[in-house]
Amino acid sequence: MAKSPPLPRPPGWRCSVRWWLARVGTSVLVWTVFMQLAPIAEVWRFQRSDVRWRSTSACNATNLSLLSDETPLRESPPALPPRRVYKSNGYLQVSCNGGLNQMRAAICDMVTISRYLNLTLLIPELDKTSFWADPSDFGDIFNVQHFIDSLRDEVKIIKSLPKKFSTKVQQGLFSMPPVSWSNEKYYLKQILPLIQKHKIIYFNKTDARLANNGLPIWLQKLRCRVNYQALRFTPKIEALGNKLVSILQKTGSFVVLHLRYEMDMLAFSGCTHGCSDIEAEELTRMRYAYPWWKEKEIVSEKKRLEGLCPLTPEETTLVLQALGFERNTLIYIASGEIYGGERRLAALRAAYPKLVRKEMLLSPDELRPFQNHSTQMAALDYLVSIASDVFIPSYDGNMAKVVEGHRRYTGFRKTIVLDRRELVELLDLYQTGELSWEQFSDAVQEVHKNQMGQPVRRKVIPDRLKEEDYFYANPQECLAPQRMPQLGEFEI
Repeated sequence: MAKSPPLPRPPGWRCSVRWWLARVGTSVLVWTVFMQLAPIAEVWRFQRSDVRWRSTSACNATNLSLLSDETPLRESPPALPPRRVYKSNGYLQVSCNGGLNQMRAAICDMVTISRYLNLTLLIPELDKTSFWADPSDFGDIFNVQHFIDSLRDEVKIIKSLPKKFSTKVQQGLFSMPPVSWSNEKYYLKQILPLIQKHKIIYFNKTDARLANNGLPIWLQKLRCRVNYQALRFTPKIEALGNKLVSILQKTGSFVVLHLRYEMDMLAFSGCTHGCSDIEAEELTRMRYAYPWWKEKEIVSEKKRLEGLCPLTPEETTLVLQALGFERNTLIYIASGEIYGGERRLAALRAAYPKLVRKEMLLSPDELRPFQNHSTQMAALDYLVSIASDVFIPSYDGNMAKVVEGHRRYTGFRKTIVLDRRELVELLDLYQTGELSWEQFSDAVQEVHKNQMGQPVRRKVIPDRLKEEDYFYANPQECLAPQRMPQLGEFEI
């Protein structure tokens, strides 16, 4: 059968095919572009909504609720460092004595010792029997899980002892205080054999048990890592501390004055300059009431002339004025209850009306959870002290030293370390009229021109270890090469 001839094509058919192909191609292209842009648009939309959520929340949340543990920010948890695998030589249990910053430094030392001896460390116990009688546990002040996780590549830290030690605990663990200011060789030769024998050892005192100087640099850097990275306060403490800083920064720069004129300091130091006879008797009775305080008979004026007493609020006022701080300076007092109350603060408040404390900036409801917990209250002051534009301690106690070191670590922030021995002599000369105000002010500024927290080397005294510069006040091994301050940067 003959094939039928092909049907004739209508006129313009080639144009129709080209038009149809163009439509199909355009549709495919549009769909492809849409599919590519959709995820980007979704991310953009999420980010925009997230920005709006954060912005709105920031305006409404005057109590910094975004920083609290009740409404955490939507952030991915940080990656954990790899766990260090090692054969543990035994367990170390420690009881940290003293106030917040004394215990803080001790915790850093105990982690370092545990790492050096390849031990397993139990979460440290905190002092509950000292003058402050604070019942706070480690987890009431510090973020326990962050502490454990951030150090997992160095040492294993546990929350409780294995059950196999229950009998040992009931019968009493082998307990001892390490020798003060000891180097790593002491722990290797004297302590490690005891741990290998008893499997667990209990240090009942931990303050100043590791040397300031002469340790391997990796151990010094580990002390810093624990102090500045692993020891983080609880979210509630950090949230309230951040709120205090935010309130203070809204008015501009501010100074933190650590006015260590508290009852315990005056009683135990025996410093009664400026106190009435009744107050001096009260402080002496308190010193004798605590058997563990060995120094009982103290001549107050002798200690003062040696620079071993905290400045009084009245003396501090004159020093601040001599240093050039103006009347409108915002000053935050970081301390517990000032001995003598507002009566002793009258001169300071008259000279500096913008004098505030946390009790003046926060509501009673905000502070109520921290009441009767002196270490938690001190933690709030610590956070404010680290963030301040200038930090001035009236006494070189543990708080002053640890804050000074932390401020060095964060970029040599201005810290005025008062030379009390020179100051009391100048104060007496001024108050007796032997120095004019101009002479007094010039002398005070001259004494302190090199005591502003600049980079310096720690003082080493091999035969008098307790008199050396404190490691935590100047952790020089941990400070990366810093730009030297420009001329005038540290001027008063």
